[in-house]
Amino acid sequence: MKVVILGQDGMLLNLIRGSLLANMEICGVFRYERTLYSRLKMFFLDFFKSSPELTLMKKHKIKDLKLKSANSKEFKKFLLKENIDILLVGTWREKLKKEIIDMPAIASINVHPSLLPKYRGANPYLQTILHGEKFSGVTFHLINEEFDAGAILAQEKIEILDGDTSKELKNKTIFKARMLCAELLPKLENGLVIPVEQDNSQATYYPNVNPQDMTLDFEKETSTEILRRVRAFYPFLPTYLQIDDTFFVTNPYEVTTLDISGETGEILQKGTRTLTIATKDGKALKFGKLRLYKLGFLTQKYIDKVIKVG
Repeated sequence: MKVVILGQDGMLLNLIRGSLLANMEICGVFRYERTLYSRLKMFFLDFFKSSPELTLMKKHKIKDLKLKSANSKEFKKFLLKENIDILLVGTWREKLKKEIIDMPAIASINVHPSLLPKYRGANPYLQTILHGEKFSGVTFHLINEEFDAGAILAQEKIEILDGDTSKELKNKTIFKARMLCAELLPKLENGLVIPVEQDNSQATYYPNVNPQDMTLDFEKETSTEILRRVRAFYPFLPTYLQIDDTFFVTNPYEVTTLDISGETGEILQKGTRTLTIATKDGKALKFGKLRLYKLGFLTQKYIDKVIKVG
């Protein structure tokens, strides 16, 4: 079965690996970065900092599609010429046209990192942690003209642990995508998969976060909600602890909840690059390994000389 893969970063890498595990013929890989950068810039990026997915492609002599758009005439001609069976997409910024979706002989498939129909849209890693979910997942579904709405071909649940940031959740998800890909593609080749329509009444969608969401708000959120925010945003965006007009960058692995109380937003303790702040739910959060925004080397001196407890 002939496969073409579109994608980016770790998801692309694991879809290539999954397709190889399934003994599929990968006719080409179209990397997301090519839709953003010129050929010259891509040449220098690949030369000086080759990505793991490009290294894997070279090892297995997989064609690197040097195109600008998945909706281009050139891409359509390639799909037709190679008589592609499966178009596999994992992280892509373009909405595919119907004529491209309909080109593969068997199916065009998107890989979405959530338990669809929940958490459609951008960055489900961040949103599932932010909303306190205990489970996320990965879904392989048919592509149609609506984002993340096509019939489901395969789906698997992934547990979100209390200490997980979006980094850990993403790593678990893309590995699960690799293994699910290796199982699904042979079944599709043998006609053993029955698509299941999504229940749109259960669908949820969250837009991209705004810059103001990066600053922690002790008046609006509890200790649990703040902790979720810090972990959800990492590693995509920093979260900031604002003290007067000064901003500290938080470390998601150095935030703990304490059973001590004070006035909401009050600084209860300070230490080595550490501040403990009271939350609205009668608890406190201890932020360790803080770093001053832009002037990180002055963090400890600033805490010692400027920050006041109480």
